[in-house]
Amino acid sequence: MSQTSDTARTDPDAARESAGLDPKLLEILVCPQTRGPLEYDRAAGELISRQAGLAYPIREGVPIMLAEEARVLED
Repeated sequence: MSQTSDTARTDPDAARESAGLDPKLLEILVCPQTRGPLEYDRAAGELISRQAGLAYPIREGVPIMLAEEARVLED
């Protein structure tokens, strides 16, 4: 097993960074509240809906598209 693989398994930030999202998935996902577009924030591991003012988390490479799990964006 390589050093990079070990780091990704033990460091949640490294795992999140290496996971990414499939570009095709990003093309079809929309905000569940507004049906508007989403922006992928790789550094934060979130999908951003500017229209709804929400940031949906991505956990282990899976977008969590639930409003109650979303973070409210600050101005």
